[in-house]
Amino acid sequence: MIEKVYIFDLDDTLFEEHSYVRSGFFAVASEISKQHPVSEEKIYDLLVETWLKLGRGRVFNIVCAKLKIDLDIQKLVYLYRNHKPQIKLYEDAETVITQLSRNYKLGLITDGNSQMQWSKIKALNLEERFDCIVVTGDLGRDFWKPHELPYKKVVESLNMSYDQCVYIGDNPNKDFITASKLGMGTVRIIRDVGDHMKLTLSKEYEADRNIYSLLELIDK
Repeated sequence: MIEKVYIFDLDDTLFEEHSYVRSGFFAVASEISKQHPVSEEKIYDLLVETWLKLGRGRVFNIVCAKLKIDLDIQKLVYLYRNHKPQIKLYEDAETVITQLSRNYKLGLITDGNSQMQWSKIKALNLEERFDCIVVTGDLGRDFWKPHELPYKKVVESLNMSYDQCVYIGDNPNKDFITASKLGMGTVRIIRDVGDHMKLTLSKEYEADRNIYSLLELIDK
């Protein structure tokens, strides 16, 4: 009888989310270079440089302006969101998913644009490895974490109780506060790379336990 469920976040928990950004930039750079006499490598380097300095918000606008290229920015955004990602699981995630799935049910909750998140899930071959996957973009922006609905959907789908569940994520802004209030155990993975690795919040937002490798979930 299965007595525990491990529910994972996706970005920066199971794979490096920045690798998705770089993959998308490569796809965009490749498309721009087909239409303009600028090398793919130069465009890609400018996209990455701008992103690292200024964030993601207006990267395409800034780079196109710098290169004096007149393109439909919305088409570039569409290409970015719909490209086939060249990404892979962290090694510890691959090991832990394989081992835990032998004895426990596995769930996945991920925030974001539906197309983007499902493309990541498919690229990582996770559909057949998880018993329940909830992409909150499918539910609507109002139901992204920390809303209760995605957590409830996983628990109800797997026919388990909250106290049988452990939620593993990386972002204390939204990953743990609701899981804890519902009665789940919580674990924060802190990696070397990620948008939230140095973030510390008040106790109610933090996890019960911090780990630095997912292997700590099985090294007992």
